Amino acid sequence: MSNSKKTQIRYVEYADKDFWFSLDGHLPISEFDKKVRDKSGYVLSVENKPVGILRYNLFWDNTPFCNLIYLKEGYQRKGYGKILMDFWETDMKKAGYNLILVSTRSDESAQHFYRALGYKNCGVLTAPDQPEELFLGKYI
Repeated sequence: MSNSKKTQIRYVEYADKDFWFSLDGHLPISEFDKKVRDKSGYVLSVENKPVGILRYNLFWDNTPFCNLIYLKEGYQRKGYGKILMDFWETDMKKAGYNLILVSTRSDESAQHFYRALGYKNCGVLTAPDQPEELFLGKYI
């Protein structure tokens, strides 16, 4: 758990379900239950108000992969995403991992956010009629 005067990060709980799905329209409910059970999702609060989420899984069953980070409008581009990513990276390092992965579409600006945090290109996925999916990695 992260605490400062303004921010708090904690593992997602069942009570967060409505808030979670207000930001994450891609996750099936059964997977939400797993995120709670496995502590593989976080909620970021600012001044006791939930404003952001991050969820991950293990790519290849052995490498932490951030599937989604999302902040409510009004909280984007204010440093909260970095706080949330730093927390996840620290949590993964404590768990014994030394490499973590993220991805983003090539037509989205998130790639610049990840690169500013030290992530490097490590692969591309192409699908017909879709923008490329960029994979970026970082040693922690």
